[in-house]
Amino acid sequence: MTDRLNGITVFVTAVEAGSFALAASRLHLSRSAVGKTVARLEQRLGVRLFHRTTRSQSLTDDGALFYERCLRALEEIRTAETLLESGKRQVSGRLRVSMPVLFGRMCIAPLLTELMREHPGLELDLSFNDRVVDLIEDGFDLVVRNGALADSGGLVARRIGDHRMTLCAAPDYLQRCGEPYSIEQLAQHAAVTYSRAGVVRSWQLLEPDGTLREVMPSRRLQMDDLQAIADAATAGFGITWLPCWLVREQLLKGELVRLLRDRPGASFEVHALWPQTPHLPLKVRLAVDRLVSKLPPSLALVEKAL
Repeated sequence: MTDRLNGITVFVTAVEAGSFALAASRLHLSRSAVGKTVARLEQRLGVRLFHRTTRSQSLTDDGALFYERCLRALEEIRTAETLLESGKRQVSGRLRVSMPVLFGRMCIAPLLTELMREHPGLELDLSFNDRVVDLIEDGFDLVVRNGALADSGGLVARRIGDHRMTLCAAPDYLQRCGEPYSIEQLAQHAAVTYSRAGVVRSWQLLEPDGTLREVMPSRRLQMDDLQAIADAATAGFGITWLPCWLVREQLLKGELVRLLRDRPGASFEVHALWPQTPHLPLKVRLAVDRLVSKLPPSLALVEKAL
């Protein structure tokens, strides 16, 4: 039984790391040991879990199905461990967490403050910042990041959810300028765009076959603050591309309208990261487990409501 669980842990880590080499680093094993463990698991199951080449790896259909089931099983085990450990002693001490400003304020902070309410000895120090902080140097216990991860050497990363983007505009703007019914027609419209360091971010939309198509909107009005973009779009300045969780209320109230529903925006992964350590502090484990259990359902409810 122990060997089976070890194989599942290695498999899940290999999926989340994106490569056997990075999984080996996180597990403090050799790349060869990771490869052999996965091979034994495939042999025992009688299926191929990964498509592997010299340059890349990706899950097979069987691998994706097995991964989802393994993830649920490991979550149950982690939850059980947390319950046992929290029963032995009270959580105490300060937990320093860095997170993106708006996403943190609207989606992460409510979950962590709820956790603090349940554990009187827990203190929270929440930092809202859109820059990529140095977790170790800046002294954070935990960080939350959206999108693709850069180099995370010395850190453990765990996927805690996904959030989807949507195209939208105010009814007033659509009455004046018409509604686009194809990606090509977007070029004829005013846009309110997000820029960082002077670079406008493209919009990424899904084609019917699931591939991503990048669209570069007009640059007449660009901002580096998502809330300001949402406000400008609501005021009728043009079409914008924003996270569903940010514009949920405006969409429900009819202040904004979703566009090109047959071309939904791309979804972006959300990760929690913390320093590698042989013994994960209980306060960090509880925080991560809370985010894993509560964030995906809350984001799914937002999308379902829209």
